[in-house]
Amino acid sequence: MATIATSPTLALLNSSEKISQGAEAKIYRAQLHSPPVYGGHGEPLEKADTILLKHRFHKQYRHPTLDTSLTKSRVAGEARALIKCIRSGVNVPGIRMVDATEGVLGIEWIDGKSVRFLLGGGAEGEEEAEDDDSDIEGEEIPEDDPLEEYGVTQDSLMSMIGTEIAKMHQADIIHGDLTTSNMMLRHPSSPKGLQLVLIDFGLAYTSTLVEDKAVDLYVLERAFASTHPQSEPLFAGVLRAYEKKMGKEWSSISRRLDDVRLRGRKRSMVG
Repeated sequence: MATIATSPTLALLNSSEKISQGAEAKIYRAQLHSPPVYGGHGEPLEKADTILLKHRFHKQYRHPTLDTSLTKSRVAGEARALIKCIRSGVNVPGIRMVDATEGVLGIEWIDGKSVRFLLGGGAEGEEEAEDDDSDIEGEEIPEDDPLEEYGVTQDSLMSMIGTEIAKMHQADIIHGDLTTSNMMLRHPSSPKGLQLVLIDFGLAYTSTLVEDKAVDLYVLERAFASTHPQSEPLFAGVLRAYEKKMGKEWSSISRRLDDVRLRGRKRSMVG
């Protein structure tokens, strides 16, 4: 009886540890290379590379041809957005592998915590679990201020967030789902040191429009309001750093952000 050959990507998924699942994708922790080989004195001769795998699995409710086409397009689109960010100096996870046919994107594992966790936002909501790439498995609300371990204050963290978003917008990348769950603070003990890293570019796209950049900021503002009580001073700190980095571009974005806020309030009143 003939056996069906398994692709290397699916074999890697099968040997990986699933850490979360949403409506669109499953998230795995994987070793890209074989387990480390140890020498005679117990020291590792070759260290395995831990990566995060994001698998956009087959959707039974979609026609197979359409499903395959959409999956390929979305995986490739997310990879392109990450590459453009990297080339523009935005702190995002590095790409380790792309298999659009199997719907798998492999990215750098970030040794750190989500900004939502560090600000005391609690467990991830179901609505934010769809494409979450962050290391949230087993995160518990700490009794002490977790920012102390990272050696940063809330003000400096807000400044880091505003600067990274501005760098992304200067590259004309619109994230599409800016929340504190989709930002991670890389631990200062990691090889790259302390960094604010933007993650989960599953809804990202390219745009030069002021409207799209303003809406990106509005989405984050609403995320702060719903997740972090009394967060107005926090988001104001984000905008100050964003304004400083954007320079002359900020004036038009600021006016459009006010317009977007007004439309948002009107929709809330109408229901």
